[in-house]
Amino acid sequence: MGRTMDGKVALVTGGGRGIGRAIAERLGRDGAVVAVAYARDTASAEEVVARIRKDGGQAFAIRAELGRHGDAAELWAAFDAGVRPLVPGGGVDVIVNNAAIGRSSDLANLTEEGFDEVFAVNVRAPFFIVKEGLGRLRDGGRIINVSSGAARIAMPEIIAYSSTKGALDTFTLNLAKQLGPRGITVNSVAPGIVDTDVNASWLRGDPEAQARAAAVAALGRVGQPDDIADVVAFLASDDARWVTGRVVDATGGSGL
Repeated sequence: MGRTMDGKVALVTGGGRGIGRAIAERLGRDGAVVAVAYARDTASAEEVVARIRKDGGQAFAIRAELGRHGDAAELWAAFDAGVRPLVPGGGVDVIVNNAAIGRSSDLANLTEEGFDEVFAVNVRAPFFIVKEGLGRLRDGGRIINVSSGAARIAMPEIIAYSSTKGALDTFTLNLAKQLGPRGITVNSVAPGIVDTDVNASWLRGDPEAQARAAAVAALGRVGQPDDIADVVAFLASDDARWVTGRVVDATGGSGL
């Protein structure tokens, strides 16, 4: 595997576990200096940093609890402090908005507090992370928003979550138009069912649940974090320089 991102700096939110962890480790293997942003689990984030360093890369962890006013400014202040010892002058080349709240409910059981929480983390935080980060993002950079197949497949049982991902895709479209003159590409990646800790309670250790989940995808299996990380790595690379404003379906053909 070539080090296609030597000299680049990447920020991955929600980088301590699941899909975010796979993305951070993949970008680290590709040569990027990776900022692993996490909310609470310091030990997990430090494990990711250690793994990247073991593989010959550079990384640092930054705590960033999203969903509060001022969260983006705090995240970037921590980023600046962490990156400057590694990259003189700082700056960032790739922003991956991966952190999200995956839980939601149907319309009948959705509370105003639950609605506000999921939108604060899944939509407001990426908006302001990008807004606060644009002065640091170098021309020719990449913004990659981790969306969901739920934005195109009707799933009323998680209506608020699905709605946040639809909003994120619209954000992607508009950012791509705005930032195109700077050579910055902006894309969404939309996973389907992925075997992560978030889905462990109903997916792992239950052959019937595994079979049902696998049957949703045309490719006949449950997704793995590396499946998504590899798509993100492509979009972060120079090979994807002519792709922008798109939602890249990474569901294994779910709902076809």
